[in-house]
Formats: sequence, C-alpha cells, structure tokens
Amino acid sequence: MVNVRRVYSDEDKRIILAALLRKTKPDVLSFGVTKEVAAQFMVPLRVVQRVWFDHLEGIENVCNKKPLNCWCKRVEVDPAAIMQIPPSKRTTLKDLAFELNMSISTLHRRFKEKEFRRHSNAIKPRITDDNKKERVRYALSRLDPDSVDPKFQGSYNVVHMDEKWFYRTKGSQNYYLANEEEEPYRSCQSKNYIEKVMFLCVVGRPRFDEDGNCIFDGKIGMFPFVTEKPAERRSDNRPRGTMETKTRNVTRAVSREFLIEKVLPAIKEKWPLEDRWSPIFIQQDNAKTHVSPNDPEFLEAAAAGGWDIRLVCQPPNSPDTNILDLGLFAALQSLFQKKSPTSILDILMKVQQAWNEYPAERSNRVFLTHQTCMVEVMKLMGEHRYKIPHMRKGVLERLQILPQVLHVDPAIVNAAREFIM
Repeated sequence: MVNVRRVYSDEDKRIILAALLRKTKPDVLSFGVTKEVAAQFMVPLRVVQRVWFDHLEGIENVCNKKPLNCWCKRVEVDPAAIMQIPPSKRTTLKDLAFELNMSISTLHRRFKEKEFRRHSNAIKPRITDDNKKERVRYALSRLDPDSVDPKFQGSYNVVHMDEKWFYRTKGSQNYYLANEEEEPYRSCQSKNYIEKVMFLCVVGRPRFDEDGNCIFDGKIGMFPFVTEKPAERRSDNRPRGTMETKTRNVTRAVSREFLIEKVLPAIKEKWPLEDRWSPIFIQQDNAKTHVSPNDPEFLEAAAAGGWDIRLVCQPPNSPDTNILDLGLFAALQSLFQKKSPTSILDILMKVQQAWNEYPAERSNRVFLTHQTCMVEVMKLMGEHRYKIPHMRKGVLERLQILPQVLHVDPAIVNAAREFIM
C-alpha cells in the first residue's frame, strides 16, 4: 500500500497557528498543547510542530514550502509538429502518438482539452475549370433579376428530382445496450446482396401563408423502381406463379416512362393553383440514364393541358446544387433506418412512411441552405472547398424571422460575373 502525503493549504496552517497561540505562551509550546491541537484538527503532530517552528523563525505567512507544480510536468502538444506529419500517418490517435513520440493517454487528454481536433474527410467530385464556370453561372442564375440589391429568387417554381437507393439494413450498426442485455442478432444471405430498392424522389419548395400555416408541402412524390412479376419456380415459401415484387433496372427508357407517367401527372395534380400558368423547372443531374431536356416525348407530355414544364440539368459534378443530395436524402435515410424494414415490401412501405413524416419546415430550411451554398460557390469561383454555412435557421424560425431569400454582397456578385467572362 502506498502512503500518500497530504498537502495542507495555507489557510489550514493559519487556523492551526491561531489555535496554538490561544492555548500557549508566545514562545513556549508544551507537548500536551501540541497533542490537543493535533487531535482537534485531526492532523499529525509533526504538522502542528512544523507550523509552530515556522512561527518562531519569524515566518509571518505560514504557507506551504513545496514549490508550485510539484507533480509531473505537463506534456504539451506542438501544433507545428502535427502539421509536419503526413495526413496518412495521423488517421488514428495511436498513429499520431507514435509519430509525436507521446503516450496515447496523454494525447487523448490533450484532445479532450481541444488542443487539436478530429476531422472526417469526405471525398468530393473532381471538377474542371469549365465545371467551375458552370457552377458560378448556375449560382448567378438563381439571383433575382428584378432586384436592385442582389438577392436570390424564392425557387418556388423549381422542382428537384433525383434517385436514391434504400437498403434493408446497414452492414454495421451501432446500438446502446444495458450491461446485462443480449446483443441483437442480424443476418442475411450475403453482405454484398442486401435487399435494396431505388426510389425517384421529386420535391419542390414548401409554401406557407402569413400565419405560418403550410399550404403546400412540396412533396411531389416518392416513386419506387419496382415491378410485379410471377414467380418462375416454386419454393418452400410460395408456389410457382405467385406475384412477387422485383426491382427494375433503370435505363433511359425507364426514366422517360417514370417522368411522363408519374412525375408530370403528380406535378399537375399537386401544384398550387395560383401558379398554374407559370413556368415550372424540373432540375435533374447529368446521369446517362436521364432524359434529355429536348426529348420530344417529354416535351409533348409536359405541354399537354397548357402547362409550361421544362427540364433542366444542374452543373456537372455538383451535388451541392441539388436539394436532395444537400440534405433531404440524409434526413429520409435516418427516418427510414429507425423503422427496421425486413423485406422489399417492408422497404416500400417504410420509405413512404418516412416520406410522409418528414416535416415541410425542415425541407424549407434545406432550400435556404442551398442559397448559402450558392454564395460560397460565387465566393470561391466554383470550388468545392467550403463548409456549409450555418445560420441557426431553427432559432430564426421559432422567432418567426426566418427569411425566404438571402441577400448577397454586390462585390461577390461582380467578381463572379467577371470570372465567367
């Protein structure tokens, strides 16, 4: 057993000295008084004697004689030394501690004290100089041409469209369990063939009245790429000929079919009546399976009934210009995974549930985030190297001062226009 010596504070020693002076003469200390004071304050006799001898030697301030920081010296982390290490050699605390020749526990304490930080690095699409100019042109096209002070349009006539895979489960999932709780068991035939379904998601910007009530949620539709086929062989679970739900391979013909037979009718059915005769833009990415904006079949179906619906493409390699990739898909994925689907039919049902549960207020915030990203695109002349700005939209919404559009510094707009010339 290791005996740990207690270090008494200056205030403790002053109290002990005051008790001694009350019980004895100024220059004489008896053993009985020493023992009595030691018992009173529950301290060793040597502590009382040391306080008294310091007093006799003329030390007015009876304080601790131990030097400051008498324990182990603090080991600091040099930020310059961290920056000199190649990033590939500092992906874990163990690797970084080895490169710095430090203890992992010491390095972890410095990390908790925020002397350095952890960063999750996401790979970005490679963009060319032409892509950068296209991105800046896109950001400039989002500005309101009728406004003297540069600001963005409301984008209430733009519909964003994109595809996404929804998997039955993830290969690795974290859970919080009680100490005595049994670990959940999950299994599948192969990790490489987990059931999945691709959905075509179409969304516009929600609209609210003056009282903040939602009058249009912007949810055009969530369309799965599936088909019903009879089973070609019998099995233990069902006889031959039973109708089964199977996923479809997405080709340009399938994309055209969904666009004409599902997306356009849904837009015409759900679009607000006050904008019935205004142009509507369907924005898609540049996937090879997507329909060309000048496709004759699409143009004929889009113009039917007097509608003015146009198909446009976002800049190449620019997922940050699409509302779905920017935030809505991640939110839907989070809602969907909490429902723990067990089959393809379960995936279809629970994706639709997540789509119905997603609040229009959050969708509206993503449209504002889209505008903040366009500001960064103009600032950096089309580069991807920026962090998505935060403007505390939730707080502004609760205070009922959330703006519909954002204003832009005229200097940023002028510099962006010079860049694309």
